[in-house]
Amino acid sequence: MLKNKEGYIMKLDEIAKLIGGTVKGDGNLDIADIRSIEDAENGHITFMANRKYLDQLQKGRASAVIVEKEMDTDKSQIIVVNPALAFARVLAHFYPETRPEPQVAPTAVLGKNVKLGKDVTVSPLVVVGDNVTIGDETVLHPGVVIGDRCRIGNGGILHPNVTLYQGTVIGNHVILHAGAVVGADGFGYTPDEKGHHFKINQVGRVVIEDHVEVGANTCIDRANIGTTLIREGTKIDNLVQIAHNCKIGEHSILVAQVGLAGSCTLGHHVILAGQAGVSDHVTLGDQVVLTARAGAMRDIESNAVHGGHPSVPLTIWKKYALTLPKLPGLVRKVRDLDTRLNSIEKQQPPG
Repeated sequence: MLKNKEGYIMKLDEIAKLIGGTVKGDGNLDIADIRSIEDAENGHITFMANRKYLDQLQKGRASAVIVEKEMDTDKSQIIVVNPALAFARVLAHFYPETRPEPQVAPTAVLGKNVKLGKDVTVSPLVVVGDNVTIGDETVLHPGVVIGDRCRIGNGGILHPNVTLYQGTVIGNHVILHAGAVVGADGFGYTPDEKGHHFKINQVGRVVIEDHVEVGANTCIDRANIGTTLIREGTKIDNLVQIAHNCKIGEHSILVAQVGLAGSCTLGHHVILAGQAGVSDHVTLGDQVVLTARAGAMRDIESNAVHGGHPSVPLTIWKKYALTLPKLPGLVRKVRDLDTRLNSIEKQQPPG
């Protein structure tokens, strides 16, 4: 395998071996980059997950394509079970993520009894509180603030201006994107004798398990008492709000602007599409899907797909959605029928 200014050059056969695929065509092709169908040029490989793009592929200049099933095209092909996953793996191979050199910058501020693992990067203007433990090969980008008694595992990446409040626990290989705030106070108040809002101290913590990724400007609140928990492998998009004492199961997906009220419980492999919301103390079972802008007001059993606000099974919500545009006409018809019925009743003789 050679290397050029733009990245790696690989034979098509080498790429097929990397992703466990089968070549149809010229396995000796030199592939210098991976691109989308519309941007690919000669010497590039692309991928196609849907046959509707076949015409676009034919007109394009890509030398090779990753597909699920053999296509009727003159392009060389790599046939794999999951083209999108194969594309991601090839992309990671051509464009591996870079990591800064391990160092503790002179402008970083470290508190008392801070324990740093091997090859840790503490960038300029990072502030680390007292009694903090940071695992091997973790990267703290500029402006990160870590409160007292936090623990961070191995191989983590905290992007600029991430904030961890005191007592937060982060597992291994966790990525927190810029501006994420983990462990801020949960939103808890109770009226006092004068009707003023009396703050309920939030004395719990946040625990994030291994291989979790949290998007930019997302907020995960500390528990009132106990733990707000994000389990292994969960991926959280930008601008998501997770309130105090929520528990999110393994390998779940929360898309942008999702909001969870306090003490929600999500099972494993739950998917919440953009702007979906979950009311407080609601439990969603395993593999539940909420469509975009859906609002779950009550518990939902496992393996259900819900839409609408308040959410209902998706098949019902589709009927609602089809009916809504017809409502003005239906109202007019009902009024007309009511008028005609009243007219007929007036014409009827008494008794």
